[in-house]
Amino acid sequence: MIVAANQLLFSYGTLQHPDVQLDTFGRLLTGEDDVLPGFTLDYAEIEDPRVVDLSGTAVHPIVRTTGSHRDKIVGKVFWVSEDELEASDEYEVALYRRIAVVLASGRDAWVYVGN
Repeated sequence: MIVAANQLLFSYGTLQHPDVQLDTFGRLLTGEDDVLPGFTLDYAEIEDPRVVDLSGTAVHPIVRTTGSHRDKIVGKVFWVSEDELEASDEYEVALYRRIAVVLASGRDAWVYVGN
């Protein structure tokens, strides 16, 4: 499968799980370590049974902006296509919204944060 992956998506949670990737994107993603500065990690209870079944847990990590250079989230950055980005929008529940960020590596990426 050839995918025109031209978007970066930063993941700190369930989008790193192979089962979630196969269901959401139809393939396993190759990622690189990166860091999201200025955010802190929290947890949220997920009520969508499909997402809970797929991820294997009802408690998912969620990040919130702090603006402090001391706060950071370690995760993976993945190259995805526009269609895959839309698929990840469908996977994420209403507790999350996608925003553009600059990672510690200097790369521009999308990330899902708490509403």
